[in-house]
Amino acid sequence: MTSTAVIIKNGNVFAVKRAHEPEKGKWDFVGGFLNEGETPREALRREVKEELNVEVDEFVEVGSFPGTYQYKHEIIPITSMAYLVSISGEPKLSDENFDFSWLDPFEIDIAFDSNRLILHRVRQMIFPMMEVRQLIGQLDPTAQIDEFRLYAAQLNGFIATISEDSRLIGMGWIFPRTTALRKQAVIEDMIVDEAHRGKGYGRKILAQLIEWARDQGIDTIELTSNPKRIAANELYKKAGFQLHPTNHYLFKL
Repeated sequence: MTSTAVIIKNGNVFAVKRAHEPEKGKWDFVGGFLNEGETPREALRREVKEELNVEVDEFVEVGSFPGTYQYKHEIIPITSMAYLVSISGEPKLSDENFDFSWLDPFEIDIAFDSNRLILHRVRQMIFPMMEVRQLIGQLDPTAQIDEFRLYAAQLNGFIATISEDSRLIGMGWIFPRTTALRKQAVIEDMIVDEAHRGKGYGRKILAQLIEWARDQGIDTIELTSNPKRIAANELYKKAGFQLHPTNHYLFKL
């Protein structure tokens, strides 16, 4: 089993060029085989430290991906555990690799079949960050969008989107929250660009979120909305949401 770090910045993925066989000279993700008695998460931190001399700040599981690895003349089946990773500090390469770069995930040619499956998943995750920030800014002008947290949110739930002329004009996030009483989900950060409101896009986004919840076996969906957002509140009521008579408290740490 191997552990693989997926590091994304401004829509580009971090890749290193291999200094040794197999696949010498090709682009690769940071990562490697687990040592004896090591967990995939422990291996992830160790490999990032060894290859880049930086620490892992946060990570979220992307998934497990099958593949093969050639050792001498033998083809070995492997499973790669991939993690979305946030790092601190500037990378400094070890002798395992001789170059690194931030590359467009839609153009990179990467080594190993398991990496190609990981890259396919990464391509499905990528968002146009400028358009995301513009949208969320309409919802909350003080919000600071962290790219890692956006992709982590997607991995921990589902982000529905609407585009027009290849431009992101609406989005909404739903994530599961199982309690002792029910299997529920929460809708957050639902917004349609102010120039495209009144066209039914909010209803389409909400329908995507509800459909995802049904597919996950969710029995209750929860959301909160500022009473000043009149159109949004009317949309939720028309979709079948009922106003729950309870207080909403926040405790900031």
